[in-house]
Amino acid sequence: MEAGNIVHEMASLPPQAQQEVLDFVAFLKTRYATKPLAWKAKRTKLADEPFIGMWQGREDMRDSTAWVRDHRQREWGNNA
Repeated sequence: MEAGNIVHEMASLPPQAQQEVLDFVAFLKTRYATKPLAWKAKRTKLADEPFIGMWQGREDMRDSTAWVRDHRQREWGNNA
């Protein structure tokens, strides 16, 4: 069906049906709209993230295994 025929066919419908056609076209436009690639617009290197190095210089975290072991013993008692 050609575009001219579609316009003619739509014009021959009652006003309520014409509105339904317009509503359906609006729905299809939102359903098939291309989404902007915002996630690609700005990427930060992992090394530049603010959380990298946030525990740097903490003496209690120098040996993370010992820290976890100590924390578990304090929280759970001798059963850890």
